[in-house]
Amino acid sequence: MTAAGPVALFLDMQAVERGASRNTLDAYRRDLDDLSVFLSARGDTVLGAATPVLRAYLADLSDRGFKPATLARRLSALRQLYRFLYAEGHRGDDPAAVLDGPKRGRPLPKVLGLEEVTRLIDTAHARAAAAEHPPERLRRLRVAATIELLYATGLRVSELCALPASAARNRAEAIMVVGKGGKERLVPLGGAARAAMAAYLDARRAAGLEASRWLFPSSGASGHVTRQQAGRDLKDLALAAEIDPDALSPHVLRHAFASHLLAHGADLRIVQTLLGHADIATTQIYTHILDERLAGLVRDLHPMTRR
Repeated sequence: MTAAGPVALFLDMQAVERGASRNTLDAYRRDLDDLSVFLSARGDTVLGAATPVLRAYLADLSDRGFKPATLARRLSALRQLYRFLYAEGHRGDDPAAVLDGPKRGRPLPKVLGLEEVTRLIDTAHARAAAAEHPPERLRRLRVAATIELLYATGLRVSELCALPASAARNRAEAIMVVGKGGKERLVPLGGAARAAMAAYLDARRAAGLEASRWLFPSSGASGHVTRQQAGRDLKDLALAAEIDPDALSPHVLRHAFASHLLAHGADLRIVQTLLGHADIATTQIYTHILDERLAGLVRDLHPMTRR
């Protein structure tokens, strides 16, 4: 074992081999630092901990009032750490392999209906058309382009905010998106999204923002609109469209994109690719949509159901 320590080696592996983002690495570091503090208080170490001690740690988390979702995340980090240490030969066993996680049902994502999404989009365009002053019109065109893009592509809000201006300039039928871990994927664009981006880009050019490399520039440190600003814009739009703002966020539109595709016959693997999910298991949270569609097909088409 090097002087860096087992947790630091694990984090290095996540960063280099798996392309983990800074947020992911920070989450792993917080979770595993908490484990290290617990073990140290008991006179133990990460390398020396046995299964009963790790069970005691999970029980301690429960006693501290952590929710099942947090417990499951901590357990996942713990399992991955010890799997790595075993695979690299730093331990002769994997004490976390037999640990059980908290029993919890996976909640279904919030999803807007097609009528609500249509109302949001129509409201966004109506507000842009009604804007009297150029700065306000530019902002409203940005919101219209944002909602058209989110619903047309299923982008993560971080992916949306970091889109380059060239995504709109070339008016192509697809854009290249850089997702988690720096992985690229090609996402098709519909005509409505391309038109919304073009209208916004024209207004942006008129406002003298042509030089920015970002599609949605801002004066902040990042140079582009933040996730928080995109979320606030959507909640403001929800109020104007008479939709509960608590029911709307960029991620809710990502869920709507996936759910509506599946409800209209898209293959789960295709939706996985479009969303940029590394594992099909992540996409399978939407299988309730497939179950409902299959049940409807049986009900409507099977001859025995018509008796």
